[in-house]
Amino acid sequence: MDITTLAEAVTQTAVNLKPLASGLAVLGAGLGIGCIGMKAAESTGRNPASFGKVLTISILLAALIEGVAFVAIFMG
Repeated sequence: MDITTLAEAVTQTAVNLKPLASGLAVLGAGLGIGCIGMKAAESTGRNPASFGKVLTISILLAALIEGVAFVAIFMG
């Protein structure tokens, strides 16, 4: 097998795996946001007085995670 043929095969495989990587990033983001919501609900249930602080932190973290997912989509 020639080295250029091998390089072309590796390049083609990398191009074919980009959508898979984007999909996995979005799946991970969805799981992360789900975990944030679960823990926010749990912490609010344990201490209802901390609702405002927990909500603020949850929204901030969810936005950051969604930003990573959007970058993965646009880069892929």
